[in-house]
Amino acid sequence: MNNHGAPVLSVVIPMYNEADVLPLLVNRLRPVLDGIGVSYEVVAVDDGSTDATAAQLFGLRRAWPQLRIIRLRRNSGHQAALTAGLHRAFGQYVVSLDADLQDPPEKIPEMLTLARTQNLDIVYGVRSDRSSDTVGKRSTANLYYRIMGRLSGVTVRQNAGDFRLLSRATVDALKQLPERQPVYRLLVPWLGFPSGEVTYVRERRAAGRTKYPLRKMIALAADSVTNFSAAPLRLATWLGLLAFFFCLCMIIYVIVSYALDATVRGWASLLATVLFLGGAQLLCLGLVGEYLGRLYSAVQGRPAYFIAYDSAEETSRQPAPAVP
Repeated sequence: MNNHGAPVLSVVIPMYNEADVLPLLVNRLRPVLDGIGVSYEVVAVDDGSTDATAAQLFGLRRAWPQLRIIRLRRNSGHQAALTAGLHRAFGQYVVSLDADLQDPPEKIPEMLTLARTQNLDIVYGVRSDRSSDTVGKRSTANLYYRIMGRLSGVTVRQNAGDFRLLSRATVDALKQLPERQPVYRLLVPWLGFPSGEVTYVRERRAAGRTKYPLRKMIALAADSVTNFSAAPLRLATWLGLLAFFFCLCMIIYVIVSYALDATVRGWASLLATVLFLGGAQLLCLGLVGEYLGRLYSAVQGRPAYFIAYDSAEETSRQPAPAVP
């Protein structure tokens, strides 16, 4: 499909081992899109799944021509799979949606209507009720949005995840950014394009297991901080100043102790000083190393993902690849 035959709407769905929830997703998503009254494509990005996700997608595509399949050669992560889908989507408007049905596809027509009637480039899906999430997940999510709003200087929509609608101009702008590890929850609001929001109640995962455990949430938070703020480096500077003043105090203490002939008792102060300075130095080196690691990754220029197959590019001489 070329730009002249581009659909009005693209729905990008990153997938990793979603065989259990995929039939439920199709049963809810297809009626919504068929009834929306515009041309569309569904870009399913298979992020190196090891279950029957790919096989199910090829089976569904035989009866659903609007379903487009992109397969990555290996598991590259949610944000990389989302990037692959956004960069290769054809639509005038692009909606990103997770496969777990926690974000309702029934909100897509409302998003599209709002964007077209008010000439908006971005429509965020904002979670008005997260009671289906655990207390720990709600607490860490709220903490994430508050901290990133302060550190990055970007006006971050509270409780807005990766469920959003983007105009073609917004997608093209994102494609121009040289981000190696994009965090779209911050990149999209950083653009500052005209935006609106629709609210919804977040549901429980329809089937399968979460693909965002605590480990990945921490990694996302680390990428967010180091991609959008130099505050950790400033923290290292303040720690260095604090260590310097602490050392001055200890020098005064040593001089006074020497004058009072009480220098034999200096082992505690010496140990405290060594431990404090060692901890501060290691912390500062770790923070600097985080940024140097990202610079090193950027200099290498390695792609975040590799496309193995895109059904939009298949020809009569290029059959669909075998799937397990």
